[in-house]
Amino acid sequence: MHPFIDSHAHLADPAFDADRNEVIARARATGACAIVCIGESLAAADRAEQLAASHPQFVYFTAGVHPHDAGGFNPARDLARIAQHVVAGARAIGECGLDYHYDNAPRAQQRVAFEAQLTLAAELHRPVVVHTRDAEDDNGALVVSSAKEHVVGVLHCFTGSHALAERALDVGWFISFSGIVTFKRWVDDELLRLVPDDRLLVESDSPYLAPIPHRGKRNEPAWVALTVARLAAARGASVDVVGRLVTENARRLFDLS
Repeated sequence: MHPFIDSHAHLADPAFDADRNEVIARARATGACAIVCIGESLAAADRAEQLAASHPQFVYFTAGVHPHDAGGFNPARDLARIAQHVVAGARAIGECGLDYHYDNAPRAQQRVAFEAQLTLAAELHRPVVVHTRDAEDDNGALVVSSAKEHVVGVLHCFTGSHALAERALDVGWFISFSGIVTFKRWVDDELLRLVPDDRLLVESDSPYLAPIPHRGKRNEPAWVALTVARLAAARGASVDVVGRLVTENARRLFDLS
């Protein structure tokens, strides 16, 4: 058993309603030191906050508006709600960002919502959890501009280009990998080696993206151990070393006690 922190889990999702406590227990049993429960909507953030309160010093939470929901983003209402969650202990703002693959919200509205949350992160001195898909130019530009305002964050579940990764790393951001790196179609181990030791994170993105050999099942934080092992193999390091790296990096980014 090796340590890790699951830096991105949708643990408040209804997919876990039947056995959430057992899921958390299994995560602890496989080495998890903490789980960051993502509030990708204001409703999800409410549930995530309650979950964190029920599991102090192990489950932490975030609050934000996902790009899929940016069409309904109301700055006056939503930024105030996010700020309230930060006061209540949210460790980061997000999941926010840009998704030009599905385009569930108009791109202009996605950018408005993302920029507003980056500005709030600067004002509240909180990191951001960023979703990016098929939007590398705009996402990269906003990462760089926000870094000038001392915003730091993580590109979560990263499968993008080396250029975007380097752009984020150059301004002090973190890169997180999910169970996708265990899939047979994954071929970019060079990307797994590109991220410096002090900027590497790992995540489940559960209930989605279960790693091999569980692909197709509901994912859960316990299986992050398999992703840690895959990262270790690609980087030529021991599983224990990589586990300790991602644990310390998550503690530093999210200011976990």
